[in-house]
Amino acid sequence: MGVFLDMRTSENSGYVGAPGLPLSESPEPFGAIGLQTQGVINPIITLNGTVGVTGELGDTFVVEIVRGFVYDPFFIIYRAEGTVGQNGGAEFHSFTAQDLAAPPALENVYTSFISGVSTAVRTGPEMFYGIAATN
Repeated sequence: MGVFLDMRTSENSGYVGAPGLPLSESPEPFGAIGLQTQGVINPIITLNGTVGVTGELGDTFVVEIVRGFVYDPFFIIYRAEGTVGQNGGAEFHSFTAQDLAAPPALENVYTSFISGVSTAVRTGPEMFYGIAATN
């Protein structure tokens, strides 16, 4: 049976319409959390989030999660590509990832990033949360 260690939430925008920023080819953060794993070896980290994107039909975007505060391709633990669908309105894209290789530390930090074509806009909501557990 698993043992709960910590749960944290980062909500950048709780509603549709914000932040209203165009996507960039460079990854931009939209959530960051630190999960206290208390030095446990092989903690089970589950990460979830939602991001709202609007744009033209076929606009693409990428959601990535890195271990740490700074975007570094070496520390990417999750990457998903999305496409704005047929309606052209606000679309909500949810994701779930796990880090099963987290190092034993007092706290493991995770940051979610989004990038894409400049015709797409981050329309919210934007949230990112995680749970740390151990066996």
